Amino acid sequence: MKRKVGALEKVDADLSSLQYKVRRDPTSYREDFLGQYEQYEAQRQIFMQAPASVTDTGIVSFRDLIDFVAHVADCYPIDTAQFPEDLIQLVSLHHEHLGSELREKVVGSLVLLRRKDIIDSPRLLQTLFPLLISTPSKSTRTLLYQKCLSDLRTSNAKTTNHRLNRTFQTVLSNLLTSDRTSPKGLWAVKITRELWKRQIWTESKAVEIMKEASLAENEKIVIGGVRFFLGGDKEREELDDESSDEDAIDMGKIKHQIGINKKTKKKARQMENAVATVKRKERKKKQPHPLNFSAFHLLHDPQGFAEDLFFKHLQNTKSRLNLDQKLLVLQLVSRLVGLHKLTIMNLYSYFIKYLTPRQPSVTSFLASLAQATHSLVPPDVLESLVKKIADEFVSEAVAPEVASAGLNTIREICVRQPLAMNYTLLQDLVDYRKSKDKGVMMAAKGLLGLYREIAPGMLRKRDRGKDATMGLRSGERKEQRFGEEAIGQIEGLELLEKWKEEENQRRIAAKGDDVEPGPSDDDVDDADGWEFDEDSDSDSGGWQNVSSDDDAKDADRIGRPLKKARHDRRTSVETEEDEEDEEEDQEEDQEEDQEDAEKDEEEQDQDADKENNPDQASEAARLETAVSSLATTRILTPADLAKLQELRLAASINNALPASQRRRAAAAHQAALQRHVDDPLTAAEIEGLASLSSKNTKEQRIAIAKAGKEDKDEVKKSTTARRKEKKQEQGKSTTNREKARKKNFLMTLGKAKGKQKKSLVDRGKVLKAHKERGKRGGKRGNKG
Repeated sequence: MKRKVGALEKVDADLSSLQYKVRRDPTSYREDFLGQYEQYEAQRQIFMQAPASVTDTGIVSFRDLIDFVAHVADCYPIDTAQFPEDLIQLVSLHHEHLGSELREKVVGSLVLLRRKDIIDSPRLLQTLFPLLISTPSKSTRTLLYQKCLSDLRTSNAKTTNHRLNRTFQTVLSNLLTSDRTSPKGLWAVKITRELWKRQIWTESKAVEIMKEASLAENEKIVIGGVRFFLGGDKEREELDDESSDEDAIDMGKIKHQIGINKKTKKKARQMENAVATVKRKERKKKQPHPLNFSAFHLLHDPQGFAEDLFFKHLQNTKSRLNLDQKLLVLQLVSRLVGLHKLTIMNLYSYFIKYLTPRQPSVTSFLASLAQATHSLVPPDVLESLVKKIADEFVSEAVAPEVASAGLNTIREICVRQPLAMNYTLLQDLVDYRKSKDKGVMMAAKGLLGLYREIAPGMLRKRDRGKDATMGLRSGERKEQRFGEEAIGQIEGLELLEKWKEEENQRRIAAKGDDVEPGPSDDDVDDADGWEFDEDSDSDSGGWQNVSSDDDAKDADRIGRPLKKARHDRRTSVETEEDEEDEEEDQEEDQEEDQEDAEKDEEEQDQDADKENNPDQASEAARLETAVSSLATTRILTPADLAKLQELRLAASINNALPASQRRRAAAAHQAALQRHVDDPLTAAEIEGLASLSSKNTKEQRIAIAKAGKEDKDEVKKSTTARRKEKKQEQGKSTTNREKARKKNFLMTLGKAKGKQKKSLVDRGKVLKAHKERGKRGGKRGNKG
């Protein structure tokens, strides 16, 4: 047996040596190659005649001969023209009878032939993919799956291979639609999701494949398709972040090591590779970012897809999905409805039986209901659901965590559809802001802040706040009507207009009051000084250079009486609020009864003010027109757009600061609206502060305690210890003094005894050298 193994090793070494020689000089070693090829043909014919009974007992094994011919096939293309077809026939017809090593070698040889461009990628995938969905061997499926993915990634490495992608996507789509009950479609889901995550397939065809998978009848395929829509985009972003972080190279560490250690070619080569990698990353940063659309936005028919999912998997009594799987499908349907503003009326009645605190995973159902709400849902449909949530979740008899989840859900529904709330229920829910539980109090205050911003008229007068009351009286705050959409405009354009006016005023003040205001330098140099002349005739040229300082001066002149009127109105409002606060304790019930009458009186007063002061109303309308006409009368230059972006960023930062209650409420409301465009609403957000309660599991409490202990230990560390850890992380060494402290005591005895034996002359020399070093600034001469 040992003699046989030694002979086989010798034959393998001979084949490797022959392979090296053939690669260097194919013409001289052609006869040797043909001899080995004839031996391969003989063993292949024996194997094809009896695949199940053949054993690997030849002088040269069949596996080694296949490997040899595959490596040198490109040197003799005419002689090996039939070799790829032989391997394809071998693995297609007899893959069940092949041994694991031989099967792996045949598949690897086909991939090698593909890399040598002897066969093309469609031919390889046409051979391997049918085996992937039909072979019973788990190891074979893993191997074929990896090879298929590797070939698709290689084919799309330099440029996108649209022809190959379309062909393979059609194969996967047919696999799913031909038999919806077969589990074979699971491979289509895995391949599509992996290629989507790696941004190889980013078009709508891949999304349609996962759409068909979500509508299948096999549970695993359905959940695979649903999870793709719920988490595929997040996986792609995480993979992109990981790929950008894993290539990070510490240039300072490499330079430090090269500077203090011995210079070798290996270290120089590492330095060159690091510099090349950094330059490549910098070039990649400067390239334009690819447009990666979300899978939800690439759906061809989201309305039909949402209806099919709902009626097939949720309302169908014959559905095989369990509660957790149905919950995933419900989350997908609700995200589709909320994102695309779809209409599925049976969806909202489906939620009624699940809106109870005793329902398992009830917070996920509440989050799905909030996600399925949008501005085009009829308020009467949502009003019954909001009342059901208030009755079941928000009361004095339930736990604080339950009440907090109910209030958070109602707030999330009202963010999307404020008309779902009625006046009586809102007053009852707002009163929970006086609760002793922090979670309930914060949830009720969130609902109060929301309606102060979007519909203050639905609140009691004492709950509106100063800004909301002033906005109602001045007409700035108006209640939203059903189906009303905001007019599209450039975000933050009023900030740019205000900044231009301030710049013009500052320039005028710098020149002096007696100087006639003229066109600014920016207006002269750039193109933003050109405006449309709407009143000019067509014969006048169509364009006219108009100074922006005149507009600013007119706006300032118009704004003075308006600011004065607003100041007087604010003063009157403050005095009225003081009086109301004094009478609030005594006449609270009477105020509630007279609210409607007071609203009518306010409206009449506003109408009377408009009739008595028509100039003021016209000036306000004129000023509003002047502010909003920037986009229609000016061409925004790249400098204007850059400044607009800067002003937006500054405004968002200011909104985040706790400067005033109105600013915080407006920023929170705007953030909530922007968050719900694409981002999902999770059960943790519905739970709110209840997730931080003491009713955690024992493992969670232990983890929280350990985390706090680690933080305390980190705080207790000294500055020297932190600096030392930082040096160790950077790979830097310690100082000689630190090394001497850790040295073994027995190793320091010799030096100590040597110091004791020094003579006075030696001690004087050491002291003199020490003084000289001090004058120079140390060993390195730090003093100039």
